[in-house]
Amino acid sequence: MTSNTYECIIVGAGIAGLQAAIQLGRYMHKVLVIDNEDGRSNLCRGYHNILGWPEGVSGETLRELGRKQAAKYGIEFRKDFVIEAKKNNGVITVKTEAGIIYRTTTILLSTGIKDRIPLIKNINPCLGISIYVCPDCDGYEVRDQHVLLLGAGKTGANLALTLTYWTKTITFINHDAKELEQSLLDQLAKKNISVINEQIDTIVTKNETDFKGVKLKNGQTVQGDKGFIGFGGNAVHSELAKQLGVERLENKHVLVDPRTKETNVSNVWAAGDLVAHSEQVTIAMADGCQAAIWIHKRLMQNN
Repeated sequence: MTSNTYECIIVGAGIAGLQAAIQLGRYMHKVLVIDNEDGRSNLCRGYHNILGWPEGVSGETLRELGRKQAAKYGIEFRKDFVIEAKKNNGVITVKTEAGIIYRTTTILLSTGIKDRIPLIKNINPCLGISIYVCPDCDGYEVRDQHVLLLGAGKTGANLALTLTYWTKTITFINHDAKELEQSLLDQLAKKNISVINEQIDTIVTKNETDFKGVKLKNGQTVQGDKGFIGFGGNAVHSELAKQLGVERLENKHVLVDPRTKETNVSNVWAAGDLVAHSEQVTIAMADGCQAAIWIHKRLMQNN
């Protein structure tokens, strides 16, 4: 076995990939994790709905702790980006941007998705603290407050309507000024959600992370207590899955066996936000662990 050959390669060191790495490390398998450290969870400064973290925890902290925990079990990490994946005669080969080729018999794709966030000044420090992305994660955080929905078109409008479960005071800043269907405008009006069709220039903050409103490109300032993002057009990173012949939905999410997390291609697994389901940290953890258990079973069969 050459130094570039592993029992399993995990592409993506987000929450799902790290949980799988920890589990496979405890099985004492030879595993390589390849990650470019640009995952979605890096942006979130505070998850508040995870068991054991009542005061919240950042994605960066979870990733740092996860890497340390996995490394303790002998898991190897490479900072790189996988650009090609092939399967031939039972051997899976991946090639990285650095030009390195690795081989394995099993692979876990945990490449996730990336939110579309326009270049708006001051937005990143607020993410997960006073500007949120996921209503299931953080709708609770904005209860009974004035929310500015920073978004675009149908996606932003529907998210604004969803948030009325937690608050009745919502302003939708339609950043791209995408035209809305009359039926959707009627629903917004019925919920007293005002719509502003202007581009956002700057997030107005206090102490960098405390959202106070937005300044628009036309010079207008709109005050608010909390922000929510709904721009749509998120990128699903399933290009490697496509190269391997994995079945995908029209929205490019990957389909897996609900029990094993294996795709339609033998020895190719997928976990986390890449898979078609609710995008939650706790689900990503479960996906990664479940995939690792079945990868271990397959490796034992092949020995």
